[in-house]
Amino acid sequence: MNRDLTKGSIARGMLLFALPMIAGDLLQQLYNMTDTLIVGQALGKDALAAVGSAYALMTFLTSIFLGMSMGAGAYFSICYGRKDQTSLKKGCAQAFVLIMAIAVVINITVYAGMDPILHFLAVPDQIYTGMRLYLSWIFAGILATSLYNFFACSLRAIGNSIVPLWFLAISTVMNIILDLLFVLVFHQGIAGAAIATIIAQYVSGIGILLYTITKEKELLPARSDFHPDPAVLKEIWNQSFLTCAQQSCMNFGILLVQRLVDSFGPVTMAAFAAAVKIDTFAYLPVQDFGNAFSTYIAQNYGAGNTDRVRRGIHTSLVISTLFSAILSVLVVVNAPFLMKVFISASETEVIASGVHYLHIEGAFYVGIGCLFLLYGLYRAIDRPGISLVLTIISLGLRVVLAYVFAPIFQETGIWAAIPIGWILADIAGLCYYKIHQDHLLQVPGTVSTAA
Repeated sequence: MNRDLTKGSIARGMLLFALPMIAGDLLQQLYNMTDTLIVGQALGKDALAAVGSAYALMTFLTSIFLGMSMGAGAYFSICYGRKDQTSLKKGCAQAFVLIMAIAVVINITVYAGMDPILHFLAVPDQIYTGMRLYLSWIFAGILATSLYNFFACSLRAIGNSIVPLWFLAISTVMNIILDLLFVLVFHQGIAGAAIATIIAQYVSGIGILLYTITKEKELLPARSDFHPDPAVLKEIWNQSFLTCAQQSCMNFGILLVQRLVDSFGPVTMAAFAAAVKIDTFAYLPVQDFGNAFSTYIAQNYGAGNTDRVRRGIHTSLVISTLFSAILSVLVVVNAPFLMKVFISASETEVIASGVHYLHIEGAFYVGIGCLFLLYGLYRAIDRPGISLVLTIISLGLRVVLAYVFAPIFQETGIWAAIPIGWILADIAGLCYYKIHQDHLLQVPGTVSTAA
């Protein structure tokens, strides 16, 4: 079940590894979209706006320990590629303690600061109570989500992308059933939607933990591996902190854009809530392909297969570009239908605003597809700081331009700022790679090898 990406066909290997990740994250989005769809259709635009704004906040919070897990996963992949089982097991132990401790701190902090957070987000009065109620429940799932993401990233690091998919599939089906039950049968409103999600999150988090403990001996550390090791902790921290910073900056930028959107009122908030779900669902395949590409690069980088790394980069750019272009056509053409999935056809203003967003954003998925590859590349070759710089370029420009354009062009200015940020970050990342590629791809202490 574990896939060694240092051998065999490059395209076939990456695609077969990526497909379960794509299916898994599509299920994860279906899992997240269930709340939005049921709430939007059953409870109306105010409830949809509350849940949608809460989703942006939760995405930011989740990105902190997701980034830590992805950074640790890159370290695990490098260890796996160089067949260093000792460092792999010790790294798993040290990273687990670190990431779970951070998740606990985050959980306590958000509960203590819930009202200041809502005031910072400039949540309108008519949305405030509903959003606060939803968050008071959904925050309870943070630890479950951190468990799932840590073990999913660990399993993917050693080439196992199937098992995370199994647990997501189970929890997604459970979430949909419980959503329908709590919202439509028990009439628990948005609190019911949150409770359904929490239950499903704990099923996937605890389930993947138990699987890893019982089935994946390669990742199972001894008791002595939990003793702090400064050298291992430093490597994991360097990878994890910068990847966490990259993920957090990316989602903090989205949160700032959400704050600007909130200032336009419930119609724009509801449109943004639905359109962002569609948008995220649409480009998830290229995001997951970027993550699969990162594991491929990390394993080959750890093994010293420089030529195979170069060929993998070229192959991935072609695959990602073609797939992103197809996604753009599908979203732009079908934008009105997609919006009506989330909101009643009678809400014409909300639908028109969401369609406008998708026509602008959806036309540029090639830009975000390339950016996901660049993030994955620099994370895999132990240069997560460059990924952070690219995120700052992309998100920094997005936020600045959104706040500059919004007073002039209204919603259009906010929507247009996003792909501009993607494209400028792509240019920076590709130029840096072109100039420094020989140095970047040379593993310290190794001689490059041909595949």
